[in-house]
Amino acid sequence: MKSPLLALPGAVPAEGADEGVAAHYGDIFREQRNLSRGTGFVDLSHRGVVTVTGADRLAWLHLLLTQHVSGLEPQHATEALVLSPNGHVEHALYLVDDGTTTWAHVEPGTQGALVGYLESMKFFYRVEVADATADYAVVHLPAGSTGSVEGAAAVRELPYGRDLFVPRAELAELASARLSNGFGPAAGIWAYEALRIEGHRPRLGFETDHRTIPHEVDWLRTAVHLQKGCYRGQETVARVHNLGRPPRRLVFLHLDGTEETLPPHGTEVRLATDPDGRALGFVTSSARHHELGPIALAIVKRNVPVDAVLLAGTVPGTQDVIVPQ
Repeated sequence: MKSPLLALPGAVPAEGADEGVAAHYGDIFREQRNLSRGTGFVDLSHRGVVTVTGADRLAWLHLLLTQHVSGLEPQHATEALVLSPNGHVEHALYLVDDGTTTWAHVEPGTQGALVGYLESMKFFYRVEVADATADYAVVHLPAGSTGSVEGAAAVRELPYGRDLFVPRAELAELASARLSNGFGPAAGIWAYEALRIEGHRPRLGFETDHRTIPHEVDWLRTAVHLQKGCYRGQETVARVHNLGRPPRRLVFLHLDGTEETLPPHGTEVRLATDPDGRALGFVTSSARHHELGPIALAIVKRNVPVDAVLLAGTVPGTQDVIVPQ
């Protein structure tokens, strides 16, 4: 679904998973600085939007998701996962309830499979599930933004900003209003991703693969409630949390700034002291940050020393611990 904001001056289309929105509008560092200062906005209209209505929606979702949502207060944002029976991450949902509807945005292209799963689990519950992607789009405002959220169907208030669910037909008008009201120009997905990596926030399909369990990528902190009742995959979550440690862990890498290219997703990670040795993990996301320079997230084996210098392909990098060893 191609965003109308690609018609804004300087827009360069993104590729891959973020196809359909702008990668940048001509100056990725300026766009990052604007977001860091609380100005501008990010077009996330390529993301899927799913809604759940009905009297039983929160009690029903509570049975299916990793998060405690049975008593979710209106306007309170949260994150949740859908796990496989073996505890592997299948879906990541970014939720808010407005008192009558639970809104979620999800990774581009995953909404169909999520709706299919939710529909298969309705049974006798009074709920209605809908893929609302064609009707609603997501726009992100950074923390500190003074922009009005008037006209948004729902708003997720977050430490790092606000996610707005806006009528898709009004997306171009909203962008024009924000520009004319002086709230700051549009920023591309590259700027948003650089700040996401800086914030150590995992992303489904980037920091995850078919084997990922929540513990490995720090989702126990934000998307899993460890004291709630049974849900699919809970046995794995409880067992690893109580009796062991995850086999892999997410790390933040400060990369050597002398290299011209960034290591792409999937680049193998090795010890710098053993560049021809066995791969110990892989790069999940990378970006050029306006202050930190080249940075990345990577998944590595749990027993990799936390003070070891790593090689992301041919690029050296030092680690910041995200998930304890």
